[in-house]
Amino acid sequence: MGFPNVSELLAWTLGGQELIIVLVIILILFGGKKIPELLHGVGKGVGELQKGINEGKRQLEDSYREEITRKEEAAADEKAKPA
Repeated sequence: MGFPNVSELLAWTLGGQELIIVLVIILILFGGKKIPELLHGVGKGVGELQKGINEGKRQLEDSYREEITRKEEAAADEKAKPA
């Protein structure tokens, strides 16, 4: 199974009319006063998600560097051994 092509991806995007309908439904469900609170919560969640992604990237890079260093040290030890 390969990656979907661009036309398949575009079939799942929201158009202008769909976006307006979704926004109207959100306004009806939450009311005008609750929307800023809702968006604030979404913003905090996105910020926490970004922090988690950055932390995961940092840990992956650190472990990669440690593995490279370990392999370089092992190679240097092999060369230093007398034959």
